[in-house]
Amino acid sequence: MDITEVPVSQDNKGKKKKNKTPKKKRVSEEGNGAGGGVEKKEEKMEQSEQAAAAFPPTFSVSEIKNKQRRHLMFMKFKQEKRKQKMQLKKKKKKEREALGDKAPPKEVPKTIENQRVYDETTVNPEDEEVAFDEGTDEFSSYFNGLTNPKVLITTSDRPRGRTVRFCEQLATVIPNAHVYYRRGLALKRVVPQCIARNFTYVVVINEDRKVPNGLVLCHLPDGPTAHFKVSSVRLRKEMKRRGKEPTEHSPEVILNNFSTRLGHSIGRLFAALFPQDPQFVGRQVATFHNQRDFVFFRFHRYIFKNEKKVGIQELGPRFTLKLRSLQKGTFDSKFGEYEWVLKRHENDACRRKFQL
Repeated sequence: MDITEVPVSQDNKGKKKKNKTPKKKRVSEEGNGAGGGVEKKEEKMEQSEQAAAAFPPTFSVSEIKNKQRRHLMFMKFKQEKRKQKMQLKKKKKKEREALGDKAPPKEVPKTIENQRVYDETTVNPEDEEVAFDEGTDEFSSYFNGLTNPKVLITTSDRPRGRTVRFCEQLATVIPNAHVYYRRGLALKRVVPQCIARNFTYVVVINEDRKVPNGLVLCHLPDGPTAHFKVSSVRLRKEMKRRGKEPTEHSPEVILNNFSTRLGHSIGRLFAALFPQDPQFVGRQVATFHNQRDFVFFRFHRYIFKNEKKVGIQELGPRFTLKLRSLQKGTFDSKFGEYEWVLKRHENDACRRKFQL
């Protein structure tokens, strides 16, 4: 038997490891049909493993690096989800129509409002104790018609144009309101002068960076005084589809969702700003709507189109209030006795617990 030596170059020595896979292919090609089937199965298993490695089961759209591709995939995913939701909604509607009167009642969606934690200070309007407190508190004379409100509106020192315009528009909403400039006077000196001139309220609008950000509402002569944070202020010119300037008629006042003891006193504080004999000819409504301890103010004019339909038109301005503190007596930042103070870490610990 002759043995011949085959010269092996250095390049072939380095490529020995790379040539391992082709050898397997040659063996599989030369082997029987059964052996070839086994090799095909192994190749399919390897391809499936590679695909699994490329697209894992926990794949999310946020892992796509390309921004345009990621946005496209997200929009497709959102569209499919919307289609599924609409199909489910149509299916439920058909089932309800088929069942007729025997259909189960509609499910009420869970919200923070209807999941609210019960408060022990919730006011029952039919309670005798509540009725007695309303008849003897600081605002009883307004609701009995014995006192007519007279409001002074002022600002912090050196107000800017936006704050001044906000005060002027607020004076058109509140009847018998007068705007005076502060002129560097301390609020403790302003209060006695207002009492001497028979004012029943002092409203101070504070500003920060040329934007109104605070409101102090002081009832005269014996208090209480409430301090609010002001946000989302929109003047009349900034509102779309606004109505004409409000008239001098006394508006109707709507107070929504002031259910606790604290909320009840804040609601009466707002209501006493307006005369208690609204002039329905003006068709104007001032609304204080409390939702999640934020008080939303809106000013509308309404018209009856027919017996069933009513049209409303917002007149402005609009803003949002958040109660910071309620103080007994007139304004006194140093020695005043506070009835309630917002403590952020204590009061905001539970999202479903509200103070008003």
